Amino acid sequence: MVVCGDDGLAHRLAAELRGVYGEQVTLVVPASERLVRPPVVVRARSASALLDRVVTRAAGRAGNGAGPVPTGEPPGGIRLMEAAEPSETALAEAGVERADALALVYDDDETNIRAALTARRLNPRLRLVLRLYNRRLGQHIEELLDQAAALASGGPADGTGFDASTTVLSDADTAAPALAATALTGTSKVLQTGGLLLRAVERPPAGDGVSPDPGLATLALLSPTDSAGAAGDQGPTLLPDAAAVRDGGGRATVVLEQVSYAGPSLPDGRGVMPWFASLFSRRLRWSLAGMVGCVVALAVALWVVTRIHPLSAFYLTLLDLFAIDDPAIGDSVGRQILQLLSGLAGLLLLPVLLAAVLEALGTFRTASSLRKPPRGLGGHVVLLGLGKIGTRVLTRLRELNIPVVCVESDPEARGLATARRLRVPVVLGDVTQEGVLEAAKIHRAHALLAVTSADTTNLEAVLYARAVRPDLRVVLRLYDDDFATAVYRTLRAAHPRASTRSRSVSHLAAPAFAGAMMGRQILGAFPVERRVLLFAAVDVGGHPQLEGRTVGEAFRAGSWRVLAREESGDAPGLVWDLPDTYVLQASDRVVLAATRRGLAELLGRRGRERAGT
Repeated sequence: MVVCGDDGLAHRLAAELRGVYGEQVTLVVPASERLVRPPVVVRARSASALLDRVVTRAAGRAGNGAGPVPTGEPPGGIRLMEAAEPSETALAEAGVERADALALVYDDDETNIRAALTARRLNPRLRLVLRLYNRRLGQHIEELLDQAAALASGGPADGTGFDASTTVLSDADTAAPALAATALTGTSKVLQTGGLLLRAVERPPAGDGVSPDPGLATLALLSPTDSAGAAGDQGPTLLPDAAAVRDGGGRATVVLEQVSYAGPSLPDGRGVMPWFASLFSRRLRWSLAGMVGCVVALAVALWVVTRIHPLSAFYLTLLDLFAIDDPAIGDSVGRQILQLLSGLAGLLLLPVLLAAVLEALGTFRTASSLRKPPRGLGGHVVLLGLGKIGTRVLTRLRELNIPVVCVESDPEARGLATARRLRVPVVLGDVTQEGVLEAAKIHRAHALLAVTSADTTNLEAVLYARAVRPDLRVVLRLYDDDFATAVYRTLRAAHPRASTRSRSVSHLAAPAFAGAMMGRQILGAFPVERRVLLFAAVDVGGHPQLEGRTVGEAFRAGSWRVLAREESGDAPGLVWDLPDTYVLQASDRVVLAATRRGLAELLGRRGRERAGT
């Protein structure tokens, strides 16, 4: 496996492929990354998982043909290679012509596309995994590269003899559902891929004599907690069997539910007004309402005094109001008094109408500018950061009709255009400055989601928000595992009754990229504390652990569990209520939940069989 990248995702992906799947990996990074990032790889997995990994470093300049010189590289080790860019020379020296898969995870889309085109020409049978932020462009590039592989190989790109598929993924799209769901529902997670909508729900321990509801399946037993509510060091138990669930008294569970969205998960928020009402301020709306009431009262009084038809009474009142009726000379005193009052009301109406016109013009003039949080807003999510991740999270929250207030320090951030298009309020300012979070109504917010690229900024925002609202639900994006663990435990100990979650985007995205490099479709991932459960669609044929076995026999505790079977024909879909006695056929395609090591074992055996043939 060859991994090329310039940020933390490349290192986490290399550690994933080596430590979980046991693959030989060549990691290509710019020279400036060599001394900064490798320690993170060591922390990405436990020491036992990476005990046999040896990183060999070789310096070279890929641009002029002087490449790395391996020094005693052991089989199965991670070879670290320096290259300023993934040029044809650098890819050739990395061994792309002999590799099974190549991951291009540079932060720049153009760099990944250019390298993918070069790699496809060097090795038409290569599996390609690209990191692209532009989803529409990614679909076209995926079709183009698959077509190039088919033409160069004289057969389909996904034929039985080889797998030269192209998969385009986005770390932002992979992590956004988990981040948004964590902010909305605490430990609940939502996964949506095509027509598939699942939710992982954390449930408290069942009482004595009460059997816990497993939902579609019990995904995990959470870490046992002490009397203070702090999580212990044992860690969660993923994919437990029935006996483990029964014996796990006192431990909360994470169960899988199939859901269909029926409304917003949060209240609409006090002060969220219809679009037409947002043209005018509340004071002006009350003034207009008072004038309407005054006109109605004058029309009723005219009807009572003159006994004319009610519609005529309203008509005459409006004429008097706008001073276009004839004077009521010769009429009764009551009619004359009402005419004077109507004229006076008309004089009062003129400044109200002028103010309405000016406010409407001002609203339309600033429609293309950023909105401010409305007065009285509550029950919303404060989203800190509108970069790549924040933009995807914002889109996901608005798809669920959740009120959001964004905070961004960069006036040129890429997510501001999305916020303007979605009419989402934005507060421009440095979150470390006093008054910025207050402007975002943090004291009435439901949750704070801090997803900037700076760990210290996210932590400072969370600590300040907790000082304002000790019970506020907070989710912060942290890259470093050791730092995230320390922050999580400290915040949980300081605020045991508040929901605190720390998430790493590369930590959530790396399993999906690694799974795609193994040649399988990864539907998504659910974080369980600091571990991850993968959901994959797998063909049963060729897997002796699945083929010819019943659903109950195919289940392996702590490794994988079959959840559903894809139906083909006129009404394709997923069958979730599979009985344990159903025998899996070679032609079946199933959706399963698996741990990282479980999926590595399931896919790795087939990979070795194919290598042997």
